[in-house]
Amino acid sequence: MDNYEIRIGIGGANDLILQTGKLAKQANGSVVVRNGDTVVLVAVTASKEPREDIDYFPLTVDFEEKLYAAGKIPGGYIKREGRPSEHATLTSRLIDRPIRPLFPKNYHNEVQIIATALSSDLENPIDVCGIVGASVALSISDIPFFGPVGAVRVGRINGNFIINPTYQQIDQGDLNLVVAGTSDAIIMVECGAKQVPESVILDAIKEGHKAIIKIVEAQLELAEKAGRPKQEVAEKQLPDGLVEDIEKFAEEKIREALNGKMKQEREAMIEETLNAAVEQFSEKYEGCEGEIAEIITALEKRVFRENIREHQTRPDGRALDQIRPITCETGLLPRTHGSSLFTRGQTQVLTTVTLGTISEGQRIDGITTTEGKRFMHQYNFPPYCVGETRPFRGPSRRDIGHGALVERSILPIIPAEEEFPYTIRVVSEVLESNGSSSMASVCATSMALMDAGVPTQQAIAGVAMGLVIDEAGHYILTDIQGIEDSFGDMDFKIAGTRTGINALQMDIKVKGITPELMRTALAQANEARMFILDKMEADISKPRPELSALAPRIIQYKVGVDKIGEVIGPGGKNIRKITEETDSKVDILEDGRIYIYSTDKESGEKALGMIQLLVQELEVGKEYWGEVKRIMSFGAVVEMLPGKDGLVHISQISDKRIEKVQDVLKVGQKVKVRVREIDDTGKVSLTMKGVR
Repeated sequence: MDNYEIRIGIGGANDLILQTGKLAKQANGSVVVRNGDTVVLVAVTASKEPREDIDYFPLTVDFEEKLYAAGKIPGGYIKREGRPSEHATLTSRLIDRPIRPLFPKNYHNEVQIIATALSSDLENPIDVCGIVGASVALSISDIPFFGPVGAVRVGRINGNFIINPTYQQIDQGDLNLVVAGTSDAIIMVECGAKQVPESVILDAIKEGHKAIIKIVEAQLELAEKAGRPKQEVAEKQLPDGLVEDIEKFAEEKIREALNGKMKQEREAMIEETLNAAVEQFSEKYEGCEGEIAEIITALEKRVFRENIREHQTRPDGRALDQIRPITCETGLLPRTHGSSLFTRGQTQVLTTVTLGTISEGQRIDGITTTEGKRFMHQYNFPPYCVGETRPFRGPSRRDIGHGALVERSILPIIPAEEEFPYTIRVVSEVLESNGSSSMASVCATSMALMDAGVPTQQAIAGVAMGLVIDEAGHYILTDIQGIEDSFGDMDFKIAGTRTGINALQMDIKVKGITPELMRTALAQANEARMFILDKMEADISKPRPELSALAPRIIQYKVGVDKIGEVIGPGGKNIRKITEETDSKVDILEDGRIYIYSTDKESGEKALGMIQLLVQELEVGKEYWGEVKRIMSFGAVVEMLPGKDGLVHISQISDKRIEKVQDVLKVGQKVKVRVREIDDTGKVSLTMKGVR
């Protein structure tokens, strides 16, 4: 394969460079994408034969986060990259989502996309390069693919949009939006924002789409030069008459199941219909049980969409813009620092808040500029929440992705460390799920934080929007449930306050939608968000005035940077003594800020007093009580403050002449002294004369 390279100017600080034909040439397709000094290699491969035992497309996407890319050595004992970090998992999902809808329906060959970080300048994010690289590699390969897809990140500083901003620019701005799409439409949006209006989000998407068009055009040019002929996908052949017989047998039963039934009843009716169809036609269509199930599912989807289009009714009987019944409750659990229960229809989330010390924050070892975080949200989706059984094997990619979405939604209202110096861990347990559990987690998290007394000031609500689109028109659905996610064309999650949007995530199952359709969906979502906020605020509208009695209390104190060592002591001796004697925790930051955490006021004040003694300076002319530490022939050493002592010369012990120091003083004796002098080297001279 010849070596080809294309440079794309899309308005950012650096051109995007695509290069193929040099690395990983045995893959079906491979490309190197470069932005600044950030470089990612993406290779795609496909099995030679389709999987006959499955009825879905077996696509896997992995982002390999290599620490050598940023000149780092992995921590721990093994010194080798282990399980994927949260950043790697989220990047894998970000690459997967715009790519997955663009494969032929009947293509069942295993496809694997591996994006490897080869170089990271810690300025330019690598995730967008991974999306573009996956599209390029697929476009030049022989794998069938309805691309190409372009992707960019859009930031905003002082009202001005920036294409592919650096990490620093992202932190300075109020918008962090990744948009992917074809030259005609948008396929995916992933957004974090700081209460930004919907109109700004739409303008950012439009700005990003201009750059996407350039990226798509460059990929088409590269595919023309370096592309391979595409594999042909054979249409699945069904026995004559099978579809007609099954639809005639099952259609009325399916229509009844989708007419105002709740999830369990609906699923039971459909399962009964499927079993009856298999039994009825087992002899006529022997060995076609799997095909019958596929026809039933396709029929269910058709009837669902017909009901939306022709009657504007949904499977549970709701109108298109109607939200399921909502109940809210806070303060459920007696020993957590904060808790809430949010129920919307058949989706229920229990969220808890735990407050800890700053030192308990998460440390991150990766190829991003984030070294740690003090606010963490974790999302758990146990099998019982959907009435299933499966083994527990740690958080799935979906769990991590949903947890990150909620974290991004809530982060803008978390108070700064200076105002609220706690590490905050929030855990959302999905107890029941029928769609939109991540947005229910946003609502439950907002309420739990207020219940814990975290000064968030504003509530945040989330809602998931759906879409049915065909030649007759488009129909936007508010607060979608599981079946509407499965059979609809869009999953559009929006979270925010009454002021604006904090997070947005959109995935499209068709070839894309226009910004105008998104505008309509956002307006309908805004109405829903206000309705949900009203429900939440009826239970709790502002943070509790006091933290939970079980949460640690904080005393803040500041010392000079040169005093940090004195507080810590040799080998941590002083800090250990303070924590052991007061049963408190002490965090000391590099700038001299000290946080004392205790369960009661007295313990914290005792720890503060011990720290103040450690950093207190001796003053000439001031009197102190001290302890005799050593006795020598010419005087005694007296310690007045922790680690601060001075010499009382034998001539300064008494107004009378004494022969031996031991005649007057002994080790361990408490005496009162006055500071006579502190010389340039810090040596302290003391006297006991005239001291009362």
